[in-house]
This record gives sequence, structure tokens and C-alpha cells, in this order.
Amino acid sequence: MSECRRKLETDILVGGQAVLEGVMMRTPNTIAVAVRRPDGEIVVKREPAPKWTDKARVLKWPLVRGTAILLQSLVIGIKALNFSAEVAMAESAEGDGQRKKKHDGPEGGSRWILVGTLVFSLAAGIALFVLVPYWLSALITAWVYPAASTGAAVHSHWLFFNLVDGVIRVIFFLGYILLISRMKDIHRVFQYHGAEHKVVHLWEARQPLTVEHARTHSTLHPRCGTSFLLFVMVISILVFTVFKFDWWVFKVLSRVFLLPLIAGISYELIRLSARFPRNPVLKAIMAPGLALQRITTQPPDDAMLEVSLRALQEGLELEARLKGAAAEPAAVA
Repeated sequence: MSECRRKLETDILVGGQAVLEGVMMRTPNTIAVAVRRPDGEIVVKREPAPKWTDKARVLKWPLVRGTAILLQSLVIGIKALNFSAEVAMAESAEGDGQRKKKHDGPEGGSRWILVGTLVFSLAAGIALFVLVPYWLSALITAWVYPAASTGAAVHSHWLFFNLVDGVIRVIFFLGYILLISRMKDIHRVFQYHGAEHKVVHLWEARQPLTVEHARTHSTLHPRCGTSFLLFVMVISILVFTVFKFDWWVFKVLSRVFLLPLIAGISYELIRLSARFPRNPVLKAIMAPGLALQRITTQPPDDAMLEVSLRALQEGLELEARLKGAAAEPAAVA
């Protein structure tokens, strides 16, 4: 058992995300990104990342905490992706000789690029998974149930409209995943995603943090963001059916403004399934998300597992340091 594990709570939750040629790992109060450079070296960036839910009591309330956690994950995820992109292209900018192997805090960087990327990502997601499905669903509803206008057809057949809207969004989501999975670079990201899951399983199993032990674990994990997104798609059908508005503008806007509630419900279900993994009802609910992970996670090689382990160890070491327990990271086998 590693020194780092002994000096931390053994049941702390860890999670992560695949990035370009690497993995980002999160502990309760830190993040660590490990990326393999083109020359084979592993570059690490780590920093404290206090949970947003600790900033205000209301952010810890059920249904509210899911939205806060999702937004923080988006911000952290984009920062990690930007860092990994910089490292992946490092060879073209090696002339300055100033690059270091480890970064123990946030760099200057462009905050505006991060904000712009986040805004663009949210806008593109809303357009693809909210506005376009709504428009197509309205046309289909008016075609199946002819009325004086498309809006009248939608209003009179609200349940049918929401079912069609939900199905179209799920089809768009699955189609998007299948399409990008055929790209070589994305396939490698999915392999690092598998490496991240294996190492999280390894930590939760309280086994030594070695490549040999990590190999034996599954690439599927119930707390995966892929499962969360699929949950959001399905639960939104139920939520949108309950809230009915007369004006079409409110109908469209509700698709956006109700997302925090939908995210909150999805988060609570995922959290519940992680606490009771053997519950037959929860297992049935999680099954579609785990099935989808067979696409979004792929078997990693040992080098990818090494990167994932390094990210976790760096995060755990910083977590221990913040807790006042100067722990040393475990060695990678």
C-alpha cells in the first residue's frame, strides 16, 4: 500500500478525464494533468482545485450540487484539454529551452481563450442538441398530427412531441459519438479514457498503484461522464413533458433553463448507483450508459496506464500536502 494512500482517507472519491495524449485526475481538492510528449517524456501540471460546492451551503443541496459540479467539470476539463494540446505540440516550440516537466500551479495563459472556448462549446451544444431537435420534432409532429399551425400541433400533442424530441437528441448524440470514434486521434483519446477508468477502479479496489494491477480492471465505470450525458438525454424527456408552456419561445427557452434541474436529477442517480452498485434497479438504469462506454473507452496500452497512474499519484501527493501530510507519490511499476 502506497505511503500516499496511508496518509489520505482511503475512501476519497477520485475521477478524471481523458485529454490529448494524457489524463486529468481529480481528487477532492486538486487536479493533476499528465501528458506524454512526442519524445516520450511525461509532463505534469497540478494545482489546487477547491470544490465549488464548498463555497456556499446551497450548492451542496441535492439537485443543486449536480449543476455546480457539472459547470466546474466543464471549466477544469477545457483547461486540461488546452494544456494537453500545448504539450502535444511542444516539439515545434522547443527552442526557448524554458519548458519544465512539472507545473505546481496555474500559469499566466489566456483566460479569454478559455472563456471563449467554453462559450462556443455551450452554444454549439445548445444548437445541436436543443434547437435543431426541437425544430425537427415540431415538423414531425405537425406532419403526423396536421393542425392550423406547427405550434398548434406541438401544443395539442405535447407528449408525442417530447418523445420525438428526446429520441432525436439521443440519435444525434449516439451518431456524434460513433462519427468521432472513427477518427484516429479520438480513438487514442478513448484509449486514455479507458486508462483513466482502469486506474480509478484500481484506487477504489485499494490495490497497489502499478501498471500490472491496473491492467486487470475494466474500462467501464458507472460514474463516467458518458453515462451522465446519456442520463441527461433520457431524463429530459420526462422533465420537458411535465413543464408545458403556451408560447413557442418559452418552449424553446425551457430546453435551456431546465437543464440545471435535469443535470441535478442525473447527478443524483449516478451518485446513487455508485453507492449501491449491486441494486438490480440501479443496475438496469445504468446499463445503457455502460453499454455506450464500450465505444467511448478502448483498451489502453501500458504506456497510457503509466500516464494515468502518474496523474493520480501527482494529484494524491498534492492532496496529501494540502492536508498537511507530506506524502511521497508511489512509484510506477
